[in-house]
Amino acid sequence: MEYLYMLQQALAWVVTIFWLYQLVISICSLVKLKDKPILEKKENRFMAIIPAHNEEMVIENLVNSLKNQDYPKDRYDIYVIADNCTDRTAQIAKDAGAIVYERFDAQHKTKGYSLQWFLQQKIKEDAPYDAFCVFDADNIVDVNFLKNMNKKLCQGETVVQGYRDIKNPTDSWITAGYAIFYWTMNRFYHLARYNVGLSPLINGTGFMVRFDVIKPDGWDTKTLTEDIEFSLKRIIKGQKLGWATDAIVYDEQPVGFKQSWSQRSRWTVGHIQCMKEYTKQLAVAVKEHKTLMNFDGLLYILGSIPMFIVTIALLLLNFVMYFGSGMSTAELGINIVRYIVPTFFLPILVGMIIMKLDKKPIKPMAKGLALYPVFMGSWLLINFKCLFKQDTKWEKIEHVRNIKINEVA
Repeated sequence: MEYLYMLQQALAWVVTIFWLYQLVISICSLVKLKDKPILEKKENRFMAIIPAHNEEMVIENLVNSLKNQDYPKDRYDIYVIADNCTDRTAQIAKDAGAIVYERFDAQHKTKGYSLQWFLQQKIKEDAPYDAFCVFDADNIVDVNFLKNMNKKLCQGETVVQGYRDIKNPTDSWITAGYAIFYWTMNRFYHLARYNVGLSPLINGTGFMVRFDVIKPDGWDTKTLTEDIEFSLKRIIKGQKLGWATDAIVYDEQPVGFKQSWSQRSRWTVGHIQCMKEYTKQLAVAVKEHKTLMNFDGLLYILGSIPMFIVTIALLLLNFVMYFGSGMSTAELGINIVRYIVPTFFLPILVGMIIMKLDKKPIKPMAKGLALYPVFMGSWLLINFKCLFKQDTKWEKIEHVRNIKINEVA
């Protein structure tokens, strides 16, 4: 029992130190830093790239929001990759003013494959672009997105994530859960790390990459979370990613629980794939570069599934000690409360703080806040399921509303 107690204390300290570190970094999001100096005054030329699979309902809204950017129209082109489409996505995108590339490959259907296929062509053409931005087909883009990304390029940034907002946060408790999660990540993960000199991460959509960055290898990703994979590969090389709070993209989230479960399962499996592929490389990078940025990148990948396993082990150990008469009922209750409160109820308070700081209306989100513990709790179940069953596949999110940029911005 003495050895079990020592193990229990060691695991408790691991979990505590990990979350104290996250708290300290998160506080850095409250610090306002001076803007970086402009190194080159230039109107860079962009590709706006939209991988799309059967998105006839929403593709026109995205193309229109990109056409209406407050940026010189001759300095960017809009490309739609109609990926294995069987509907009118390609024609609608063409009619809206996009340049459409149609791709058919039944064996390789993910966004990572379509980006690699398209960008390899542009690399071979030596296309005259300085950078590209990637969007999901259901996005709509703030009018100042390209202007603000151009500023980041002129400041010397090479890979920058924009602010990922939600265009349907009040549709259901599920969309509200996504909104609170992304608002929290935007400020307490991405902005906080950018402020303190660490590296944010690419977050799926609404990001910019200098074209030269991918010319040697193309968009070379192989996991289900190509955004995280691309980010980790940059961090391994000792290269920071940037963050642009004022480059805003609005994303549509699934309304129903079944679609959400499928989507988040895919993300979790992608994280597990990245963990298997890049944990060792991240550890080696920490040794080679000896920077907090590389250590923070390693902690990111360890803080997903590995920290989840450690927490589950700690909980089980508490019960083993209790049934072995090594812990009183009161001590067991206190330890369980120590887990339940930070995991399920503290995120509600954090969400309210984030919404206050970012001037998001709290009242319409009341139901979502109340059910946020259920949303996050279901994610824990997803993590547990994916430890044993990883045969997930991509499923299309059904769009239930036709939301335009003037309805959210």
